[in-house]
Amino acid sequence: VKIQQYIRSNMKISHEVPKELFEDSLKFNDYDYALVHLFDKDPEYLQFYKNCVNNNRHVILDNSIFELGEAYDNESFAKWVKELKPTEYIIPDALENLEKTCEQARLWVNDYNDLPGKKIGVVQGKNYFQMVDCYQYLNRLGVDKIAISFDYSWYEQIVPHPNKYMSWMLGRATLLTRLLKDGVINKSKPHHLLGCGLPQEFSLYRGQEFDWIESLDTSNPIIHGLSFIPYKEYGLDSKQTYKLADKINVQVSNAQRDIIIDNIFKFRNYVNG
Repeated sequence: VKIQQYIRSNMKISHEVPKELFEDSLKFNDYDYALVHLFDKDPEYLQFYKNCVNNNRHVILDNSIFELGEAYDNESFAKWVKELKPTEYIIPDALENLEKTCEQARLWVNDYNDLPGKKIGVVQGKNYFQMVDCYQYLNRLGVDKIAISFDYSWYEQIVPHPNKYMSWMLGRATLLTRLLKDGVINKSKPHHLLGCGLPQEFSLYRGQEFDWIESLDTSNPIIHGLSFIPYKEYGLDSKQTYKLADKINVQVSNAQRDIIIDNIFKFRNYVNG
């Protein structure tokens, strides 16, 4: 009952979950977010997302660069895009590498432009000017949505803080605000926020000036619930560092489930106010 009472956000939210919470996630997620590297080794995981597509749910397929350190190889990724037919998918990129990200995006559009689903390009770079160049290249290339990550190392340079998660939170807000102020943002194109360091970050994007941010994904409420860490009213001071993909088969106790649901409620409140 509690899951069904939450208020939906204007910004579409998805929290990656262990398989035991798959059915619950259909109630609290606005859309479903799949990690492609798990398809090869977990038929149950794959089937869940096929069912989501067949039931006309919005599905984003990720190239698993956060989990693997590098994007899934093009040919295998294209095979899964063709088989799953997601609503959207994140084209292969390269962490903080402007040149390689742009080249991979160009090759992908040239070689796989007939695949089902809309293309999401991820901005990469080592400083503001590289990120502007990457953003503008992806925009010209014609990707359908542009994504911005939560943990660029540059954030720690522009917002130095003893707590790196605070640097990441304020760093992304600073980047988005500067891109907007400098006229770089294409407001007619939807945007996606990849992950988060501290969940209260999203309270910074409530105004109409950020209505071009369409969606976000983060396992943050789930990861902390699995670790028996409830959100405080203001959010968190730190972050659990393990990845949800490494806990995909974990058993979830009633106590963990309760904390997860409360975290999701608080997360929604950060987003909505």
